[in-house]
Formats: sequence, structure tokens, C-alpha cells
Amino acid sequence: MSKKYFGTDGIRGKVGSGLMSPEKVLKLGWAVGRVLACHENSKGRVNRVVIGKDTRLSGYMFESALEAGLSAAGVDIELLGPMPTPGIAYLTRTLRASAGIVISASHNPFYDNGLKFFSPQGEKLDDDIEHKIEDMFESTMNIVDSSTLGKARRILDAGGRYVEACKATIPMNIRFNGLKIVLDCANGATYDIAPKVFKELGAKVVIIGDDPDGLNINLECGSTYPNSLRARVIAENADLGIAFDGDGDRVLMVDHQGEVVDGDELLYIIARSRMSAGENIGGVVGTLMSNLGLELAVKELGLDFARSKVGDRYVLEMMNEKGWTLGGESSGHIICLDRTTTGDGIVSALQVLAYLVKENITLHEAKSAVSKIPQVMVNVPLQDSSSHNISDPMQSPTVQQAVARAEEKLGSRGRVLLRPSGTEPLIRVMVEGEDKVLVSRLVDDIVAQVTQASKAA
Repeated sequence: MSKKYFGTDGIRGKVGSGLMSPEKVLKLGWAVGRVLACHENSKGRVNRVVIGKDTRLSGYMFESALEAGLSAAGVDIELLGPMPTPGIAYLTRTLRASAGIVISASHNPFYDNGLKFFSPQGEKLDDDIEHKIEDMFESTMNIVDSSTLGKARRILDAGGRYVEACKATIPMNIRFNGLKIVLDCANGATYDIAPKVFKELGAKVVIIGDDPDGLNINLECGSTYPNSLRARVIAENADLGIAFDGDGDRVLMVDHQGEVVDGDELLYIIARSRMSAGENIGGVVGTLMSNLGLELAVKELGLDFARSKVGDRYVLEMMNEKGWTLGGESSGHIICLDRTTTGDGIVSALQVLAYLVKENITLHEAKSAVSKIPQVMVNVPLQDSSSHNISDPMQSPTVQQAVARAEEKLGSRGRVLLRPSGTEPLIRVMVEGEDKVLVSRLVDDIVAQVTQASKAA
């Protein structure tokens, strides 16, 4: 059974629309509290739920609404303040909370916001729990007796706890002394945490994107816009640069030459580091969007490679199915299950840097084993996402004919992928092949057909 409100990454939308209005978030908080109460114990009392957020202006409003809804359900609340999404997952687990809630729209602009949910184990909620929350949300809201309303308190040392947890994911003898690093915190949730982690490990740190004002999160900065980082790395003559997204679960890097190192290449470097340390990771999970060059490089290491559907939820599902500990996406969402329970930009970056220091090599050298096949991806916005089914243009005969033409020209030496975004009203068009000129031409043809079909839908 499909879910009505939950997507692959929680609930997300433009502030004031859909579920992302104060009154609906309040009721959603109540629904979460009532479902968890029934799930946790027969007495209907949940110990507590932790809430964290990124730096969006609307986060204050939704934090208050969630707090009121949970309290109305008889649930105690612990407020973490601005905190990376993986930090909230970690604290949900270590504080022995009944659940964790993140107020964030990840890499989206400030005018979007969303909610992500974590189980007591710091993992995403099971589908059956999400279905129950949706059912409860559509029922009548009944407030518990005033004597059993939930109470709220702030956790003042949340940031420090997470800093130490991040540092603990690499060996104690590793130091970053002598490394000059530029950090781009996307004016988001890592703005205070990430600099502390890398400074305390000995690196000389230059920081950009660390002045959030509630409106500038992901604005021409962070992992979705690496140009600012590239320019600063070159200007500072730095060893490398690290860029996070707004909620800190993604990471991209830039080497000393200003070349972007994406999630595929970082995933390979981490796999190589595990092999070098004699750790058994079984294999590596990528996605349908992962570059063919990553697959070939991983197999050169003697590891198996598998592709899941796009989305960290599906990557994690396949990792669990296979019993593997490493997987990720080209976007930089990397999951190291041997270190943490969810995608974590800071932890992933630390794994890469620890390997560079141990082997005394540059980031440029470490990524060189991945010979990427030319791949072009274009995001095609829907003309009117409020009234159109996002999948309609993909079903258009003219779009399907364009795809068929591209596949025929590429033959067995390339591939085509169209998929709706799980977080934004757009369709992603990807073509991969050995001939870059041909790939670009085929992408342009498909994009034109998708755009036309979107207008006609």
C-alpha cells in the first residue's frame, strides 16, 4: 500500500502548502505522539521525542508547532536546536528517545521545509509506522488530560556530543596536522559543528557558508553549488575543500586543483580505505544514477557492486538485504553502516581524510582510479507541479520514442535513465556513454521532448 504523505525522505514541501503549515504540523506532531505511544508500551506513554532542525527561518515556527502537538499527545520533548540530520539520528539513539524528528528540506531552497523521522535505533521509520501515522493524522485530534501533557526541555550539550561522536569514527592516532581545508557549510546545519570537528583534529580550516540568516541556506553554496568552494580552494592554495548540504547528510569535495570529487568517487575512496585496513565490507551499493566508472573501479578492488533505486532509503534497504556496510549516491549521500546508522556528510569526509593521511596521498591521487564514463544529467522542471502528475511526461509517446532512439544509438555501451525527483517537482534525465558529444546531443533531444510533454500534460 502506497503512502499518502510520506515520500522516500519523509515529508517535504513549500512552506504554507500541503502538510507544511503550522496547524497541520501541529496535528502531525500529535499523530506521531499517539502512534508512538501505542507502539512503545501498553500504557500509552512515550518517554520522549527529540527534535532538531536546520537553519531555515520557518524552522522556528514548525519546531513550536511540533512541540505543541507532541505535548497534546502526552509526549515529552527534547529540543536540540540547529543540528545536522545525522546528528539527530545519533542523539535519538544515544539519548534512548522513542523517536527523532528533523525539521529540514535538505538541499532545497529556504522557502521549502520538511520533516524526517528516526526510530529509537537512529534509523528511518518502518513503512507500517508511517502508515499508522497517516491514519492517525486523518482522525479527530483528542488532547490528553492536562495532568499528562508532555513537557519540553532543551539539550544544551547536543553539539558537543555529536562532535565527539564524529571524531570517534576514525582511529585515535589520525591527525590532520598540516592539512589546509576549506569547509563550505551551505549556511546550514553544519555551520557550527563541522569547523569544530576538523579543527580539533588538527586541520587548518578556512570556512565559508557559515553565516546563516534563515534565508541563505543552500544559496549559491554547499554541495549543490561547488563553484564557490572551488574558487576558494584555489585562492587559499588549500589541500582540498569539503562542501555539505543544508542538513549535513551529503558531502562533496574539491581537490587542490579545483576539480570536484563527487559521491561516486568518495564512495570508492572509502571502499578502498576499508580494503586497505583489512575490513570486510562485502560489497558496495550504488544507485541507478551511479557512474559506470564507479562500478568498474569497485570490481577492480575485488568487491561486488549492486545498484538500488535512487534514494538513500533504497540504498540502505539493499545494504541491509546483502549484509554490506557501504553504499551511497552520486550526490554525496554516503552511508557507512560500520560507523553510523544513516548518511552523514561529516563522518564520510572524515573517512576520506583519514585514508589520505594514512597513505600520504592527495585527494586528486586517491580519486584517479575511478575513470568516469561521460554522463550528463538535466533536471526538467514541471510546468505546473500543483496540477500535473509528475509521471505524466514520462509516459508520453514522444518522450518514450526519444528514449528508444537514444538507447538504439548507444547500444550496449551506454544507458538512459528518466526518473521523477523524490523531493522536487521535476524529472531528471540522465544519459551515459563513451562519446560525450553524442551523450550531450541525446540528452538535449530527450529534454526537449520532456519539456514539451510537460506543457501539454
